Amino acid sequence: MKFSLFAHMERISADDCQKQLYDEFIQLCQIADEGGMHAVWTGEHHGMNFTIAPNPLLNLVDLARRTRNVRLGTGTVIAPFWHPIRLAGEAAMADIITEGRLELGIARGAYTYEYERMMPGLDAWEAGQRMRELVPALRALWKGDYAQEGQFYSFPETTSAPQPLQENGPPLWVAARDPNSFEFAVKHGCNVQVTPLWKGEPEVRHLIDTFDAACAGTEAPRPKIMLLMHTYVAEDGADAAVAADELNRFYNYFGAWFMNKREVKQGLIETLSDEDIKAHPFYSADAMMRDLVIGDADAVIKRLKVYEGMGYDEYSFWIDSGMSFERKKASLQRFISDVMPAFQ
Repeated sequence: MKFSLFAHMERISADDCQKQLYDEFIQLCQIADEGGMHAVWTGEHHGMNFTIAPNPLLNLVDLARRTRNVRLGTGTVIAPFWHPIRLAGEAAMADIITEGRLELGIARGAYTYEYERMMPGLDAWEAGQRMRELVPALRALWKGDYAQEGQFYSFPETTSAPQPLQENGPPLWVAARDPNSFEFAVKHGCNVQVTPLWKGEPEVRHLIDTFDAACAGTEAPRPKIMLLMHTYVAEDGADAAVAADELNRFYNYFGAWFMNKREVKQGLIETLSDEDIKAHPFYSADAMMRDLVIGDADAVIKRLKVYEGMGYDEYSFWIDSGMSFERKKASLQRFISDVMPAFQ
């Protein structure tokens, strides 16, 4: 099982300097590169200071000049916000600039808040259908002289300009949860990204069982599957308990953004009080300890060995947490020095 880092610039308070957050993002990615991680992933979001990531390709091009070995992945671009010709060309240019290190992850998107602003009237169903039309068009455009008459995108014969450095284009990844998404990804030769959010190991197992069923239902070669989870490698039990509290607060904000009911000012959601957090129906520090990967190095190794045994090809350390930079940095360094060697 390979290991990667998943990072955005997360911001909960207006006191957090955005330039400083970006500098810290770069430093974490450089630690991952120097520590021998396989890849760095970053995503796309709009108008949300909670997750600052308006164009992952821009960040990855910058990282290409600041790192040496890591693969550079979008985790993920939001399909309905891109025209196929535009995404094919910009991804190909990024592949050239990164010297063939690009991995292109694609999703339908998750936040109604973004749909309302980027494409009013869009819902998750249509976003998923747009993704299914976009993905095969990318490879066809990279191959060249491709015309399309689709439900959402129609254009005359076109060749991506430029064309990617990697033969057949960057590896494609699809974010999946339901069986249809897994089946689509496998059928189209795409790797799969999965993100269990609040149901712990049973959901981790359910997701790979769904992936395995999709693979069994076709003669297409088995693609790769990546597991993305919030992770904290603690110094000791007390440190792990602090991390569980911090991640619980982070997930409360994540859930509030997802529900799209609280007021947003200057790109920041209305502050959650301690009472708001205590009242959440299923997020709690205990739930974080149960469902996420939090613990000392031995505990983290034990948990990850289970995931490796299930058949996951890559584990991505999701570092966004609302913690201080120093705490995130220390956790990542312990992961590299104390956890990764157990899998070599």
